Amino acid sequence: MISDADKYLPWFILREVPGVGHQMYVRLLRAFGGPEQVLSADSDTLVNIPGIHHKTIAGIRHLKPWMAAAKKELQKTLDQGFSILTIHDERFPVFLKNIPDPPALLTCSGVWEPDIPCIAIVGSRAASSYGISTARRLAFKLAEKGFCIVSGMARGIDTAAHEGALDSTGKTIAVLGSGLNNIYPRENKALFHKIQERGAVFSEFKLDTNPFPYHFPVRNRIIAGLSCGTIVVEAARKSGSLITARLAAEYNREVFAVPGSIASQKSQGTHFLLKQGAKLVENETDVMEELSHLVHVEPASKLPRKNASEKPDASLELDGDKKHILQILDAYPQHIDQIIEISRMPSDAVSAILLELELMGQITHHPGNYFSLS
Repeated sequence: MISDADKYLPWFILREVPGVGHQMYVRLLRAFGGPEQVLSADSDTLVNIPGIHHKTIAGIRHLKPWMAAAKKELQKTLDQGFSILTIHDERFPVFLKNIPDPPALLTCSGVWEPDIPCIAIVGSRAASSYGISTARRLAFKLAEKGFCIVSGMARGIDTAAHEGALDSTGKTIAVLGSGLNNIYPRENKALFHKIQERGAVFSEFKLDTNPFPYHFPVRNRIIAGLSCGTIVVEAARKSGSLITARLAAEYNREVFAVPGSIASQKSQGTHFLLKQGAKLVENETDVMEELSHLVHVEPASKLPRKNASEKPDASLELDGDKKHILQILDAYPQHIDQIIEISRMPSDAVSAILLELELMGQITHHPGNYFSLS
């Protein structure tokens, strides 16, 4: 029986050859059928591959310089317990295989369940409290419905999406713009390990690869390719999230956008998508109307939750004045002077009620005396 080291070594050798990026790798596989056939091809055949450089042909014909590095990387991957997925494996994600330039080789930490439909939730790294809470709530609800939540484990919306899925006892997948041994951002190391336990972390880069800026647009095609749809929660007009949405549209996948404030730059990208025909999302029902036919698993809501012992909604115990203040507030922060003016209540009374609501966890106090619903 062939060992994993022998099975995957040709894949790792081909990745080491100069000039074999992800597009050339797939182009060579489609022309020759597999990495073994590529590595044994002669120069006269290789020269017919569109876009191939003479240095790449020379590298394929003289493999000795790349062998040691490939063997070292493969052995490290196996020793650390990471899984390897090639585009020829039966467990390789079908949706991802069908994009124009799929990754030929993925390393995986955790457990990948290919039968669960995936949906991506992406957005701004510098997200507002509205964006964070919206992403987390959507991820929670969609994971309950049986979707696996896909994102990039970046700060802001990505982190909120992963955490929402984990809160629901659902599944989530993170796709990195770095190697599995180089977690970025560093503060998400604990989140990385949680995702390992309840989902998977994918990377097409070598284990110790740094998170270079140009890796993230490349990574975004995997996020879009894994998913039957992409939801953009908050994004500026020029944003990596819009790249993911554009790719999703090119792959004939659904594109969704959450509306925001017309005064916020973080909403310019999502409003642009809505003008281009993206489906507006107010809650998980808007997504389910388009994608419910893809869900064939038991909702995670039937499973025990970590937060099942939480106290009943405190808003049920509020008096009239507190309920009045809550009705004034929404997900967007409002200044205390505006709240006082709308409520027509004394300023000291409003301040006291806001403090009580904050202590109860009903509202969030932002810098500059702004308040919003939690």
